[in-house]
This record gives sequence, structure tokens and C-alpha cells, in this order.
Amino acid sequence: MALFVRQDENRSELQQRLATELQARVKERAKQADQPDGVDDSQFLQGTKQTTSLAWAWAIVAVLGIGVVIFLLIKASA
Repeated sequence: MALFVRQDENRSELQQRLATELQARVKERAKQADQPDGVDDSQFLQGTKQTTSLAWAWAIVAVLGIGVVIFLLIKASA
């Protein structure tokens, strides 16, 4: 910003207009950045629900299942 202030005195009309347009574009992009990203409010999430408090139990069942499969593979190869 300091460069913009220091160069104001020596600018032509074209340079001044271009600088004004660029500043307007920067402000417009900053406004667009505040808009939602389209993920949280998308159709993809419609009809889904949050994980319940029993998620840890399903994780344990999955780990035990994988352990049984590995155990059976080791027994079958021996």
C-alpha cells in the first residue's frame, strides 16, 4: 500500500484508472472468499446423519474382524 501512496503524485490518468480497477477486483475477490464453499450446504450431505456415540464399538468390531481374518490366513498357510 505504501507504494500506491507514494506513486499517486506521478501517475497518469491511465495508471490511476488501472490502479482503481485492480483495487476494485481485490475487494470483489475478498467478498467472494467469504461465501460458502459449496461443500457443507451441498446436496451431497442431504439425508446423512452425524456419527453416533457407538462409533467406537463399530471400530472395535472392525479391528477384531480384521484380526480374525489375519489369524485364519496365518493358520491356513501353516
